[in-house]
Amino acid sequence: MTFTNMVLVGVAVFAILGAIGAFTIAYRRSQASRPADPLAGLSAETRRADRSMVGVRIEAPVVVEEDEVVEPEVVEEPAPVAVRVLEAQRVIEVSPEEAGVTRRQFFNRAISATFFSFLGLMTVSSLAMFWPKLTGGFGSDVDAGPVSDLLTQVVTPNGSVVPVFVPEARAYVVPAPPSVSDQFAGFPVVAGGLMALFQRCVHLGCRVPWCATAVGFECPCHGSKYNSIGEYFGGPAPRNLDRFVVEVVDSRFIIKTGSIIETSRATALSVPYPQGPSCIGAVAAAPETGA
Repeated sequence: MTFTNMVLVGVAVFAILGAIGAFTIAYRRSQASRPADPLAGLSAETRRADRSMVGVRIEAPVVVEEDEVVEPEVVEEPAPVAVRVLEAQRVIEVSPEEAGVTRRQFFNRAISATFFSFLGLMTVSSLAMFWPKLTGGFGSDVDAGPVSDLLTQVVTPNGSVVPVFVPEARAYVVPAPPSVSDQFAGFPVVAGGLMALFQRCVHLGCRVPWCATAVGFECPCHGSKYNSIGEYFGGPAPRNLDRFVVEVVDSRFIIKTGSIIETSRATALSVPYPQGPSCIGAVAAAPETGA
């Protein structure tokens, strides 16, 4: 999972949790704002006992003196008085400026802002993934530097070849021979005496390093071998190394990484190979020598 996907998943989880929390808080506060029942919490027996006292007559205690008989006084029960409470509600309209932002409006706006932010991030990420690179980077025209400087770097004073690797173009800049095979005829793969080879092996895509002793490129993954200008020599590779279209603009070497030239296996090498021990063979023989 890439970093962009992890960020998108994190934003989505955050948005969902924020929405759940906002709805939970709003629901609890709406329940708390309702008027409380004064009889809430009383058991059914307490409620029945309270109603049973309605209409009960309470008699005054009777004091009996000696030799005197007092008959209990009959107290008439007062007639119940009916009371009706009228409740009036007065509604006063206020302007939106005076009322301000309510709790519900705040949560609705917060949830909407979170959702649209996530949607915008997804849109930008999708465009960045599918939109082609127009300037800079692999897939565009890469300026590898002045031609004169590259020529002095790829060929040392003693005449040995040392390719210049351009990371931004994923290419090796190598000196071109005075004449190349007919399979490159008509292709703009040589400019200013230089060529640009794709670093990827055409077999299974491994990066092919330079072997200074053999003066060529040798793939450590499956043993495919190429000479100094990427012509096929041996191994399971089906063709030569791929190369880019190049040109010289204002004395600068331009590598067009958006245009890749594929050619079949060379029938005759333009540059001799190998010119020394193979790097792959030296690595394989090292354990036997140590033993």
